[in-house]
This record gives sequence, C-alpha cells and structure tokens, in this order.
Amino acid sequence: MAATAGKLRMIRLLVALEDIAAKTLLAAITALVCFAAVGRSLGHPLIWSVDMAQLMFIWLCFLGANRAMRAKAHIGVDLLARRFPAGLRWGVEIALACVALGFLAVLLVAGVRLTLQNWQRIYGDSGVSYAWVTSAVPAGAALLAATVLTNLVDALKRRALVFYPDRELDRSDSQLG
Repeated sequence: MAATAGKLRMIRLLVALEDIAAKTLLAAITALVCFAAVGRSLGHPLIWSVDMAQLMFIWLCFLGANRAMRAKAHIGVDLLARRFPAGLRWGVEIALACVALGFLAVLLVAGVRLTLQNWQRIYGDSGVSYAWVTSAVPAGAALLAATVLTNLVDALKRRALVFYPDRELDRSDSQLG
C-alpha cells in the first residue's frame, strides 16, 4: 500500500511539473511576442523572437495535448460510436488505444531520428540547435504514449473508456444531443 501511495505522489508531482512547464511556456511566449511587437514598433526588432516563440510553442502543444489526453478532453467525433452498445464501444476504444500507441511509437522513433539528424543545424536566427525543436516530437510522443497506456490499463481494469470520461458513455447531457 505504501508503494502505491508513493507512486501516486510521484505521478501528482510529475503532473504538477508538466502543468507548471506548460504555464511557464505560455507566459514566456506571450511576453516574448509582446516585447518583439513593441521592439519592432520602436525600430528595434528582436530578430530571434519568432524562432524562439515557435520553439516554445511546439513544446507547449505537446504538453497541452498530453494534459488534454490525461483529462480525456480531446475533441472527438463520436456521432456513430455513441450509438454503439456499451460493450462494443468499449471494444472500439480499446482497439483505437492500441492503434494510437502504435502511431505514437512510430512518431517517437521517427522523432528521435529527426532530432539526431538535426543536432548540428542552427534554428533560424536564434543560434539554438534545431534539435531543441525536433526533440519535442519524441518527448511529446513518449508523454502521450504513457498517458494513453495509463488510460488503457485503467480501462481494462475498470471496463471504462480510454478516450472519453466515463460519464460520457451515455452522452444524454451532451450539447450535440
């Protein structure tokens, strides 16, 4: 039982760190774009600002995607699936989770290769290695794969859904009907 409590504390800490990183990136992007706009209007552009904002944005996208996956809050088109019987929908979700894990594994491997190919390339006017940009792909794929796998294991244990909150199995409260 103590191992489980320790594991839960570690997961909560990692989730909190991910949340802080995402919020910090968003604040940094906002400040950088604002300073760059002011600098440009005063005749002193920050030539590296667009590159750095894009670099931070790709990392923010993957952190946000993982947060949405953990909360089962990604947009989904379930017009057909919500009409399935609960057992069939559960089976489709399990199969789709396996497909997603396969895709994320391919993305992770391809992202590592891309990062290794680009470590000497300089990213625009920033002076930073392009590997910082491309490494967001395997890092994000690994985070998403871990989250999908966690959701999948939970779904198998509790016969819950992988991608939708359990309350949405019925969807009678949905705005879509």
